[in-house]
Amino acid sequence: MVLKLIYKLDVEISTLKEKRKQNFYLYFHISYKPFSLFSPMLFFQKEITLKEYSRGFHLITSEILSHIPEIKNIKTGMCNIFIQHTSAGLTINENADPTVRKDFESHFNEMVPEDMPYYRHNYEGSDDMPAHIKSSLLGCSLNIPVTDGDLNLGTWQGIYLCEHRNHGGRRRIVITLWGI
Repeated sequence: MVLKLIYKLDVEISTLKEKRKQNFYLYFHISYKPFSLFSPMLFFQKEITLKEYSRGFHLITSEILSHIPEIKNIKTGMCNIFIQHTSAGLTINENADPTVRKDFESHFNEMVPEDMPYYRHNYEGSDDMPAHIKSSLLGCSLNIPVTDGDLNLGTWQGIYLCEHRNHGGRRRIVITLWGI
């Protein structure tokens, strides 16, 4: 059973040119599972270091979950996963067919090639500047809903570590969970 409540608020809006009443609606969603409106918000944060991965796109969903048993304490909330590096990224995509990850690597290498003559930042290796660009394209953090103590990913979704360096080393991740 799901109950939705709508409250209407009349608010007076003052502007330089006019005064008028504006209606605002607040929507409350109450699930069939009882919870107190005064349930304490839980926060957990953990820094982890992933094992070293080769260049490419790697599923790390299980590795992430193994580090956050606290997720079981959250009925409804969010999980933020942040990578503390500028030459690797995070994304969510296909978790079943490994050829998807190989195609990602091939496509990104075509889209952002190495050894371009206009790269000035090249003293860390020919893979470094392209790694920074790829990381910026994909991003350094993910926000995933938490429902009933688990990541609420789609059926075919998994968390990828996008390692853009030939020898990137062990990558540091900050995982932050919050919810009720």
